[in-house]
Amino acid sequence: MNAMNKTALTIAIIGALNWLLVGIFSFDLVAFLFGAGSILSRVIYTVVGLAGIWCISLLFKPHEEHHHDELHHSHHA
Repeated sequence: MNAMNKTALTIAIIGALNWLLVGIFSFDLVAFLFGAGSILSRVIYTVVGLAGIWCISLLFKPHEEHHHDELHHSHHA
């Protein structure tokens, strides 16, 4: 997995954890830290949303590591 995919996945997971807090405790960590409706909060929400959209592409990519392992093993067999 390349650096962009890992970064997007990490950001999306952090966003999901924030939604978990909202769902269970009605506590929005982003709003708490940066202010509800503040420009910084809106930027963070936007980045998380863009990361989630990027992660959609991961659903349709072949498993790169698995393919690499198959190639590696076939050359050494």
